[in-house]
Amino acid sequence: MSVKIRLKRIGTHKKPFYRVIVADSRSPRDGRFIEEIGTYDPVKKDGPVKVDEVKALDWLKKGAVPTDTVRSLLSKVGIMKQFAAPK
Repeated sequence: MSVKIRLKRIGTHKKPFYRVIVADSRSPRDGRFIEEIGTYDPVKKDGPVKVDEVKALDWLKKGAVPTDTVRSLLSKVGIMKQFAAPK
């Protein structure tokens, strides 16, 4: 089972809102997921990303692979820097 950290779209037409989730790579975009670790609101300009750092780092250490978009969002928050830091 390959696990990915990706976005799940919710919200209305032309007002997107996303949840950052951990899901099996075979499940559909808005389908079943393992755990929700944060939110992303692209409409807001101030602080659109909220991610639980402990959960995100835990899943990254377990081998979950973030998508390109989620990787850039985690980099903005500083989680990827913590993950890449020498232990």
